[in-house]
Amino acid sequence: MIERLIDPETTESPVEESIEETLRPNSFTSYIGQKTIKENLKLAIKAALGRGEALDHVLLFGPPGLGKTTLAYVIANETGTNIRVTSGPAIERAGDLAAILTNLQDGDVLFIDEIHRLPRTVEEVLYPAMEEYGLDIILGKGPAARSIRLDLPKFTIIGATTRAGILSAPLRDRFGMVHRLDYYKLDEIIQILKRSARILKVELDSVAANEIAQRSRLTPRIANRLLKRVRDYAQVNADGKINQKIAEAALSNLDIDSLGLDWVDRKLLEMIIDRYHGGPVGLDTIAAITGEERTTIEDVYEPYLLQIGMLERTARGRKASPQAYKHLGKKPSTGQTKLIDS
Repeated sequence: MIERLIDPETTESPVEESIEETLRPNSFTSYIGQKTIKENLKLAIKAALGRGEALDHVLLFGPPGLGKTTLAYVIANETGTNIRVTSGPAIERAGDLAAILTNLQDGDVLFIDEIHRLPRTVEEVLYPAMEEYGLDIILGKGPAARSIRLDLPKFTIIGATTRAGILSAPLRDRFGMVHRLDYYKLDEIIQILKRSARILKVELDSVAANEIAQRSRLTPRIANRLLKRVRDYAQVNADGKINQKIAEAALSNLDIDSLGLDWVDRKLLEMIIDRYHGGPVGLDTIAAITGEERTTIEDVYEPYLLQIGMLERTARGRKASPQAYKHLGKKPSTGQTKLIDS
């Protein structure tokens, strides 16, 4: 898959990851946005601490880059416990999970990213661990095999996924709290940018913050990534201070337009408009032309285009919306002129 600056799942370099760590909030006070989720989690944490119990298991789902990992760290910090971080693909065998669980302490948080990618055999071991805080181990083979149960400390699993729909029902049902993270509001992204600018010791004025926020696809991870690239541009081409002119020049240099679309987004929309008269176009056709997998089109390319109304998903395929014609400066096909003018 093409590496894109505005792809929230793009892998950061080790240096960028260390910078990202410094920008990560560690409390509900500094965590901006997701107000309803924060209030519910604060209530649950206060109640669990009051009873002297471990917090119930939490499932966080939603598009990438919205702060699921950050929220897991905040929960661990607010409960005053340690956090162990792993991912679904990293736990290949039941023994891997057993090794992790037996090393936890009372109240610890185990964060499992991409939990939907856990192997089914691992899931089956996880069920009694989550429900009864016990681990069943088989010793020996054949007729001589016997099962023993190990008691586990009272821990909290926080699972994160971008594809809650494919999570197995037995696993999903074992989470006491399930929260969906939504895209942020523009003013929340501006607050995040200003906070990050203070941490990075960059002078960012309000108009420039708004300009970057407009192109951040309402995603904190992308907003912080763009801020770092604009900071580099300001350092080399100006006095290091970021104003609207510098922000616009830097983002144009990165080929990110006023709506946060990059050349890949525009190429996808132009292909639908120019080659298929605006659609509908089947997903398999789009995948074949772009050379990408169906799941990549659905999970990476489409969500934001659908969110801002540039793309329409129909039973017959994908269609470019009237807004897409306007944004790209394309002449609408017959039958869409009235829609665009209305």
